[in-house]
Amino acid sequence: MKNILCTSVIALTLALPATAQQEEAEGKGLSLMEEGARLFFRGLRDEMEPALRELEGMARDIEPSLRTFVQEMGPALREMFDRVEDWSAYHPPEMLPNGDIIIRRKTPQELMDEPQKTPEEIDL
Repeated sequence: MKNILCTSVIALTLALPATAQQEEAEGKGLSLMEEGARLFFRGLRDEMEPALRELEGMARDIEPSLRTFVQEMGPALREMFDRVEDWSAYHPPEMLPNGDIIIRRKTPQELMDEPQKTPEEIDL
C-alpha cells in the first residue's frame, strides 16, 4: 500500500513539471499562473524527494513482515471485524505483560458517560 502511494506521489510530482516543460518546448509558452505552478511543484518535488525515498526504503524493509502478518492474521481479523458491529463500544487494544492483546468492552456506565458527538457545523 505504501509502495503504491509512494509511486503515485513521485509520478505526480515528476509528471507535472515535465508536462509544463513539454508545453514550453512546443512553443505554447506559459502564463504566470502556469509558471508559478511549475515552480511550486518543482520546489515541492525537491523538498519531498528525500522523504519519499526514505519512505520507499522503509516500505521495502517492512513488506515481508507485513505480508506474513496479513497471511497469518488476516482470517482471524476478518472474523473479528464481522462480529463487532460498533467499535465505539470497546476500549483501545491493550498489551498485557505476558504479550496477550486484549480489547475490553466498555461497561454500560462508561457508554452513558461518554459525551455525545454532534456533527460540526460548516460555515459557507
